[in-house]
Amino acid sequence: MSAPSVVLAGGGTAGHISPMLAIAEAIHRLAPQARQSMIGTPAGLETRLVPEAGYELDLIEKVPFPRRPTRDLLRFPGRFRSAINAAGEILDRREAEVVVGVGGYVCTPVYLAARRRGIPVVLHEANARPGLANKLGNRFSAFSGVAFENTPLRGAEHVGMPMAQAISRLDRDAERATARQALGLDPQRPTLVVTGGSSGALNVNRALASALPEILSTGAQVLHLTGRGKVVTDANGAPLRAEHYHQREYLDGMHLAYAAADLIVARAGAATVCEVAAVGLPAVFVPLPIGNGEQELNARGLVDAGGALLVKDEHFSKSWIRRNVLPLLKDPRLLLTMQQHSEASGIADADERMARAALHAAGVEAQV
Repeated sequence: MSAPSVVLAGGGTAGHISPMLAIAEAIHRLAPQARQSMIGTPAGLETRLVPEAGYELDLIEKVPFPRRPTRDLLRFPGRFRSAINAAGEILDRREAEVVVGVGGYVCTPVYLAARRRGIPVVLHEANARPGLANKLGNRFSAFSGVAFENTPLRGAEHVGMPMAQAISRLDRDAERATARQALGLDPQRPTLVVTGGSSGALNVNRALASALPEILSTGAQVLHLTGRGKVVTDANGAPLRAEHYHQREYLDGMHLAYAAADLIVARAGAATVCEVAAVGLPAVFVPLPIGNGEQELNARGLVDAGGALLVKDEHFSKSWIRRNVLPLLKDPRLLLTMQQHSEASGIADADERMARAALHAAGVEAQV
């Protein structure tokens, strides 16, 4: 059987890199003979995460389209042509038979270089509102997969979000007690996990702290992931402490939090929304209050399905928590209903769906 050369492109943030790595791992499982490498830019997290995952990384210049009429606008055409040429040289050297893109600045020149060479493009769009690179790539892609059903990409297939198998194969019921013990939690006590992501969410942190006594009065315990450098303090400036309240800045391994939790309060990044649905975890989404509103769009499908609640950042407060979160913590039947709706909406095999599409575009069938 031939050994196809697969070049994956994406980067900038973990939201692009994590699904790219998940697709690559699935390709390796389905076609161990495949040769894989990745293309990114020097400015993204891929410079650390891709080598750590064991893949070779080629770099091209990051060339964002100028939003204002500045000197960069005059330089853009030449810089963009150079990026396309650099991407083409990489594809030639890697003898690419298929390009798999997950969006971000790096993908536009890679897609165009692949098109010039007749190399099929397979792309994945993680957000409900597609980015410019994938809008372009979708015009000539051999296959387009989307994480959310109503993402407006013509001819795209709803495949879900590629994610690490530690999450996609998580059995929360079987691993709950072990995860709670690993996190220093009471294995028997209902658990609320609150996270604003690695950078934290100040208003979420403040609201949680103000409502903490009432939350704990329900008999629940709280694992609060505050974000790096965002320790929640009491009136004396010391880290906030209370019985059954556990504060951490960051957790490396969210599968443990998902397994431990009965309910999670989180931002509505595309990965988070898809992950909690895949594992059947009831959620309260507090979308990031800046940007183009894509986080609210990401959450809308799961909220409409009954698996999650949605609240604007400025409305997430002690009184909102009292009205909406406390009843869930007090009544396991409500959480069970949300869990069932979440499970019905979740997709756990997006990585393999994308991997099979990539291998098929390269003319190779998966071995399993």
